[in-house]
Amino acid sequence: MSVYEEIAAILHPAPEPDAIPEEVRGDVWADITEARERAAFNLEAAWDAHGEDAEPLLAALAGARRRREEAEAEIRRLVAYGREFTRPRPYKLVDLATASGMSISGVRTAYGHQEVAEVEKSVGRAPREWRAVSPDNPPEEGSAP
Repeated sequence: MSVYEEIAAILHPAPEPDAIPEEVRGDVWADITEARERAAFNLEAAWDAHGEDAEPLLAALAGARRRREEAEAEIRRLVAYGREFTRPRPYKLVDLATASGMSISGVRTAYGHQEVAEVEKSVGRAPREWRAVSPDNPPEEGSAP
């Protein structure tokens, strides 16, 4: 197995056979094989085109980091939705914390105005009354936040 194929196998591991119903096992394995072949091809093509700038392991790690950052941003948007857009009440902090793998205080501070704006654009409606203070528009002296 080449380094490209080995990295592709790590990126697309085979599930335990018992975890997949027998009637779809062939389809699942075909999908995994196709994903591995595509990943190995892309890693090798990047190496051929860019040399040291596209070292396969480092490129795979950078891709995993990018996917993690995208997943974290998605979690922040989902938490913002659960706290600011659901009616008649927001989801409980403890429920969002459990589902997201965060602490309650982490959920409380996980999102800000940017995530709320992104959710608003996605769902096409305004949030419930937004209580947090925008860093671009601090409260006036003596007023409650």
